[in-house]
Amino acid sequence: MAKAMLPRERCDYSAIVDRPPLKLPGGARLVVWTIVNLEVWDIGKPMARQVLPPPTGQSLTPDVPNWSWHEYGMRVGVWRFFDLFKRLKIRPTLAINARVCEDYARVAAQARADSWEFMGHSYEQGPIHNEPDEKAMVARTLDVIGRFCGKRPLGWLGPGLTETLNTPEILAAAGIKYIGDWVYDDEPTMIRTAAGPLVTLPYTVELNDIPMMIVQHHESDYLLRRAIDQFDRLYAEGEKRAKIFALAIHPYISGQPHRIKYLEAIFDHARRFDGVAYWTGEEILHWYVQSAARAS
Repeated sequence: MAKAMLPRERCDYSAIVDRPPLKLPGGARLVVWTIVNLEVWDIGKPMARQVLPPPTGQSLTPDVPNWSWHEYGMRVGVWRFFDLFKRLKIRPTLAINARVCEDYARVAAQARADSWEFMGHSYEQGPIHNEPDEKAMVARTLDVIGRFCGKRPLGWLGPGLTETLNTPEILAAAGIKYIGDWVYDDEPTMIRTAAGPLVTLPYTVELNDIPMMIVQHHESDYLLRRAIDQFDRLYAEGEKRAKIFALAIHPYISGQPHRIKYLEAIFDHARRFDGVAYWTGEEILHWYVQSAARAS
């Protein structure tokens, strides 16, 4: 096996001001990319997140309170998402653990019925570094989602954005065309792999309810305030070059009753502006690949 490439070997440094500006069709200036994350937390393992720290400071299994907190998102919170995006006629990208298609088939079936884009997100939630066979996990993930949807995903988001140095090669060889783990730009970019290029889409850890609400412990309305600030600046900059506004949400967080109105208000704000497109990751990918081909 060839020596794994470091990130800097996969892509040259590129200042955004030195690139030809990307242009969106129809005079649009900004793409809103909404990513809903659906995960399976195995009760036999440590939980992926903790809203309630263990009383003694020592994590034990089974972790029933934190497992139940996540379960609320699948039983209740996600249905608020379905209602919202159906009303707005927006198709989010769904970063989905493949095991959701098995353990929460009712939820996955609703996303499929609403024509959401399915994006690979591992088989179940947990760092890729802990996978005994990363290649087999990727294959299993894409096979399960492909059978469920009748179409294999083109996109991938690592659980917790985790990758090993071999992940890009494994994904490209498996047919993945874009990833969201490289949060280093406002625009899509291309990275090298031994199995061909991968497109990186500007996913976000800044407009993401996990770091904001669970890690940084902001009040419920903080997501709205930060999202408006982000949207307004990117929209202004979009007059000269296309920008991507990514928003990453989880039903056990933003689907809570005390937060959902702030998520709804983000879209109320965005829909006051002309020249805003609401695309899936696959739609962004196709636009970028075509734009890159025209520029070459």
